[in-house]
Amino acid sequence: METKNFIIRETEFGDYEYFIRWETDPDITEYLTYDENRSYEEVVTEAIYNKFSKDKLDYTIVHRDSERPVGRVLITRVDEKTDSLDITKFYIGEKDLWGQGAAREIMNELLEYFFTFLHMERVTLDYYTGNKRALGLYESMGFKNEGVGRHATKKNGIYYDLNFMSLLRSEFFGEKR
Repeated sequence: METKNFIIRETEFGDYEYFIRWETDPDITEYLTYDENRSYEEVVTEAIYNKFSKDKLDYTIVHRDSERPVGRVLITRVDEKTDSLDITKFYIGEKDLWGQGAAREIMNELLEYFFTFLHMERVTLDYYTGNKRALGLYESMGFKNEGVGRHATKKNGIYYDLNFMSLLRSEFFGEKR
């Protein structure tokens, strides 16, 4: 997948060094379910498991000009029977891109790919209560609120609520700007 500024490709082994840096940075993981003491071995083990799971897709976001990895997308619950999938992890790891429209550009391409090429009918995601930046992006992309999962995740031994959202193919193409 390609946008004006980014390439979204399958994750490669060399990307894990970026993932471990990002996934141990408190600014980035504030709203991710990763424990603070996440190790390189955990990142690699998870990534290998994801690569061989039929219902998961692991992507690295690469900046087109510099060719450097700048973020990650993990898709889970890919279900061909119900034509649905879940965007489980989506983040921009390079902070110099924050607030520059990168997340919107990438999310739009992902949704186009999921609905057009993977023939999905429904895309779901969740976000931590209080993550206003994520909420703003998801609402502006047309995602609809489906409710709150109370204590739906656990991080560093503490339970957190998650807000669940979904977007249907017709909503994406009908509301696309």
